[in-house]
Amino acid sequence: MDNIGPGLGDSQRTLMELLRRRGAATLANLEIDLDLARETLRDHLSSLAAQGLVERAGVRRDGPGRPKVVYRLTRAGEAMFPRREGEVLAELATFLIETGQRQLLEQFFVARTDGKRERLLRRVAGLEGSKRMAEVANILSEEGFLAEIETTPQGEAALRLCHCPLSHLVEVTTLPCHAELDLVRELLGTELERTAFMPNGDASCSYQLKTNQLKTEKSALEA
Repeated sequence: MDNIGPGLGDSQRTLMELLRRRGAATLANLEIDLDLARETLRDHLSSLAAQGLVERAGVRRDGPGRPKVVYRLTRAGEAMFPRREGEVLAELATFLIETGQRQLLEQFFVARTDGKRERLLRRVAGLEGSKRMAEVANILSEEGFLAEIETTPQGEAALRLCHCPLSHLVEVTTLPCHAELDLVRELLGTELERTAFMPNGDASCSYQLKTNQLKTEKSALEA
């Protein structure tokens, strides 16, 4: 229970756990299982819905009368419960490496990157300079990296990844880092020089663009 939504009240967390156990429930179902007034339940459901944690999942007819609205957790709501996929994936990677199958693991990450290369390259096709870099940052943020483009004090463009969605795995092997970086080079259309690396204890993974696209673009506009 303590792991569910630290910013939520006890009643809201209890309500979310009940929805997780039931899968979906009507207001009447929830009222039976929880020692809360119906209006209080409505307020909690409205608040959780506004936060994107609960949603309406259709209606249910239990007999005569008006159909009853069914509520369930959203993906964001389900994600607030403890998950272990990262740890299991790290254990799998450790097993493959220790049993001499590192090459198989490497092939997986290369294939995973190849599977999305064409789709992502279409997103940056025709874009140049800062517009292309901004779109690459959007792509990486969608992948969970919280990416941003910065300009260094020297006027150079830099890519900064503020979060690692594969942190458990990267503690075992940096193979996914190499595969993703090769794809990012393609998306940006330039070489990158790593200046910070989270596996080494840095706060982010940062890369300086070797060809200064922002500066080049600015010069072209001022010419």
